[in-house]
Amino acid sequence: MIDQYEITLSEYRRGFHLVTNDILRHIPTLPEKGIMNVFIKHSSAGLTLNENADYTVREDFETVFNKLVPERDPDYNHVLEGDDDMPAHIKSSLVGVSLNIPITNHRLNLGTWQGIYLCEFRNYGGRRKIVVTIYH
Repeated sequence: MIDQYEITLSEYRRGFHLVTNDILRHIPTLPEKGIMNVFIKHSSAGLTLNENADYTVREDFETVFNKLVPERDPDYNHVLEGDDDMPAHIKSSLVGVSLNIPITNHRLNLGTWQGIYLCEFRNYGGRRKIVVTIYH
């Protein structure tokens, strides 16, 4: 059996934001077991799983990604949508746009310190659409 939900997240500022509970709030009870696929419908944001307790991890992610993919690189050709646009596309490709998470006993089978991050790479990315597909 397959269930699917489209969720519109609130607008987030640029950075890495825990959205595990935001996503789960829009989904009825999870099945006893299965897989949840989470997909973001955007090319300038991404999704990842990582540390869900210490906020400084999210700050360090932002620092590292900005060093890896700087704004205003003179080699960029796609520059009409702002200094943050082309770097956002590259960062989205590096992080990825989907996650597969096991479901066990009606819960996401995440590690103790894992949470789902929305990786917002634009200064003003707007509301982001997420498609959640549950296979059970």
